[in-house]
Amino acid sequence: MKKVVWGILFLGLVLVSPVPTRAGINIDIGISLPPPIVFASPPQLVVLPETYVYVAPDLDADIFFHNGWWWRPWEGRWYRSHDYNSGWSHYRDVPSFYKGVPPGWRNDYRQHRWKGHKWNHQRIHHKQLKRNWRDWEKNKHWEKQQSWGVKDLPPRHFRPQVKEVKQKRSQVKEVQQKRSQQHRKADTQSRKTGKPQHSKQQKNHDNGKEGKKGK
Repeated sequence: MKKVVWGILFLGLVLVSPVPTRAGINIDIGISLPPPIVFASPPQLVVLPETYVYVAPDLDADIFFHNGWWWRPWEGRWYRSHDYNSGWSHYRDVPSFYKGVPPGWRNDYRQHRWKGHKWNHQRIHHKQLKRNWRDWEKNKHWEKQQSWGVKDLPPRHFRPQVKEVKQKRSQVKEVQQKRSQQHRKADTQSRKTGKPQHSKQQKNHDNGKEGKKGK
């Protein structure tokens, strides 16, 4: 009888406890974060030519800054944070900017060379970067700074801005609407008078023909 009572009590404990137990297991098997990097001082960065990707060349680990985020690869995964020193979270894909980062950028940095051209790179403090990165990208700041400091670097060809494309489409649409209105107006007048209406170009063309016949 005692065994039955103890069995019932044990079963009740098992039924009550699974939720917190499973929750603890989920936390334990979650994706681990990269080990912290010890910074002797806030990092200084360098912008990679032909990009708006910033790198910290003094660190052994790869740390990038792009589009308001700090990025860090570790053990085949990517992590990002709004703070270079903490707050890292797992990013499920390879960031798109990384396609434009050459694998030998550290050698290029040490040799002051970029694609065979002399590269006078400029150090940027992380606070300065945090304040200005949006305006720099919007205003094409590094193109204007002697092409990222790379001597004789060919200029990049930029795609037209979305705003410019919309303006051109609007202008074309406006011209088409005006022509359509003119045609409708001419059709209305021809119905009233019973005579076909000709445009000025057509009249000039007909007058030119009559002049040739008279000769």
